[in-house]
Amino acid sequence: MIYWEIFLAFFIPGIVGYGGGPASIPLVENEVVDRYEWMSVNDFSEMLAMANALPGPIATKMAGYIGYQQGGVLGSVIGVFATVAPSLILMVVLLSLLNKFKDSPRVKKMTALIRPTIAVLLGVMAFNFFSTSYEGAGIGQTLFLIAASYVLMEKLKVHPAFVILGALGYGAVFLA
Repeated sequence: MIYWEIFLAFFIPGIVGYGGGPASIPLVENEVVDRYEWMSVNDFSEMLAMANALPGPIATKMAGYIGYQQGGVLGSVIGVFATVAPSLILMVVLLSLLNKFKDSPRVKKMTALIRPTIAVLLGVMAFNFFSTSYEGAGIGQTLFLIAASYVLMEKLKVHPAFVILGALGYGAVFLA
C-alpha cells in the first residue's frame, strides 16, 4: 500500500503542477506533510533546502528522497517515476498524434516553421556565449578557444564532450 501512496503523492502534483518542479513544491508538501503525514513542515523545509543545493530537477530529487525514506530503493524509484510519468505520458500521446498526422499538410508546415526558429534561437545563444566569453576572457582567448574547438571537432573528429572538458581545463589553468 505504501508504494501506491508514494506513487499518488508524486503523480498528482505532477499532473496538476503546471510550471514544473518549483510550481509543484506546495502540492508535494500538501501530499507529504498534510495528507500522508510522512514529514513535519520543518523536515520538509530542510529536505527542500538540501534538494535545492544539489544539481538537477527539484521535483525528482524530492521524490527520490521521500520515496526512499518511506519505501526504500523501490519507493525511491516509484517516486521518481511518478514525478516524470505525467510528462512521459503526455509526450507519448503527443508524439503518437504527431506520427498519426505526419503526412498532413498542416503538420508538415508546422515542422517546417519550427526548424528555422530553432536555428535562430541556437544562433542567438551562440552569439550570447561569444559575447560573454569576449567580455570575460578577451578577444584573443575567445578566438583561440573557437579555433581550437573547430579544429578538434571538425578536422580531428574529437568528441564534443572531450573538447568541452579541454576548454574547462584551459579556462581553469589560464583564465582563473
